[in-house]
Amino acid sequence: MSKTLQEILAGVPVISVTGNTGIEPTGIEFDSRRVGAGSLFVAQKGTQVDGHQFIPKVIEMGASAILCEDLPAELTDGVTYIHVADSARTMGLLAANFYDNPSAKLKLVGVTGTNGKTSTVTLLFKLFRQLGYRVGLLSTVQNQIDDDVIPSTHTTPDSVKINELLAEMVRRGCTHCFMEVSSHAVAQERIAGLLFSGGIFTNITHDHLDFHKTFDNYIKAKKGFFDQLPKHAFALVNIDDRRGGVMVQNTAARKETYSLQTIATFKGKLLADSLFGLQMEIDGKEVWFKLIGKFNAYNLLGVYGAALLLGEDEEQVLMALSAITPPPGRFEQVVSADAIVGIVDYAHTPDALQNVLETINELREGDQQVITVVGCGGNRDATKRPEMARIAGELSTRVILTSDNPRNEEPMAILAQMEVGISPVDYKKMKVIEDRRAAIRYAVSLAQPHDIILVAGKGHETYQEIKGVKHHFDDREELKEAFDVR
Repeated sequence: MSKTLQEILAGVPVISVTGNTGIEPTGIEFDSRRVGAGSLFVAQKGTQVDGHQFIPKVIEMGASAILCEDLPAELTDGVTYIHVADSARTMGLLAANFYDNPSAKLKLVGVTGTNGKTSTVTLLFKLFRQLGYRVGLLSTVQNQIDDDVIPSTHTTPDSVKINELLAEMVRRGCTHCFMEVSSHAVAQERIAGLLFSGGIFTNITHDHLDFHKTFDNYIKAKKGFFDQLPKHAFALVNIDDRRGGVMVQNTAARKETYSLQTIATFKGKLLADSLFGLQMEIDGKEVWFKLIGKFNAYNLLGVYGAALLLGEDEEQVLMALSAITPPPGRFEQVVSADAIVGIVDYAHTPDALQNVLETINELREGDQQVITVVGCGGNRDATKRPEMARIAGELSTRVILTSDNPRNEEPMAILAQMEVGISPVDYKKMKVIEDRRAAIRYAVSLAQPHDIILVAGKGHETYQEIKGVKHHFDDREELKEAFDVR
């Protein structure tokens, strides 16, 4: 059902409106290339481009309304101009109204933190489907409406796309949606206008300083999500992370906690861990799970807590969680015919890499080697590159530094920055192989039966981005092929 501009502007703070508010926009666009007849164009001041410079062009293309922070010197007859203080935030509010506020019609739960976001939302999605609900998912790996997969391009889509997806979920009868909320999404107002039923904080470590510039800004962005939660929502935080309490200092939501180490609303204890699963005690009940590692014990505990806060039965939740398998590319195993264990993991931050390698070292037995293949993405935070290499060197028997997604950087320049982090004592166990396929094959050639090969950084991704072009590349496929030709 179409809405008039006046209806779309309901409750939205504006400085002024010039023109006819009785028009019915055909859609909301912030990319000038996608404007068509009747579009409402949102001019945003981006980091690379100022959308205001495209206003004359989009009017020629048929835009019927312009939302902007700076009004043009000359206004075109027949076009409605909406003057606002913050285009990005206003676009979220408009999008919510345009799609009839879909986030209010289901239970929307956001998950934020440096590591564990994808695993947590995917586990919640799988859990609630097992419990019999129709469910939506917005994640790094993919967006999904029950069985229908919609490819994902960002951790969090833009505010118009989010509302479009949520509206489709509502149309298809979804009662819940679980969504990754990145620090970028908060800072860029992509979640403006959304009504969350709950928020989960996993942890916070060094990441995205290329965007946020300082760690303090990064923390503030994560905290900004909880600052926006309404009174009826819950704010569930990992209290074992020293910044867990900081996240909810100013939230209006109900504060709840989960922990493996201290008193919390939802208390867990890791009893046993192996390459085949882990055993936990949760609120006094012992349960076996198919996931691996202490970091997954935290993810499971957060999911359990959120499910109970959403009104689910404790016994049913634990039973369903015990049957769930890990998300793609998260500690995913590929085993060779002669029992070499390959592990593909998305670990692309120092903390995530350390978590995975510490878990592997805790689980390995006897003289099993740990051979790590790792790189760092281009056009991203360069300060973590030597740190990633240092961790790999310290926690592995052998290390192969290789290309990840170099994007528009030179791969060897990235690898040179990584190599600086390798300590003199670990230097002999390190080799640099730019070609990722060759690096994986070299790791396989070094391995003996029962050794463990970790291929880190890309996880579920099925491409390698080089000079702006995405080439098909899947670490899982490459490991299998390397095992086959061994």
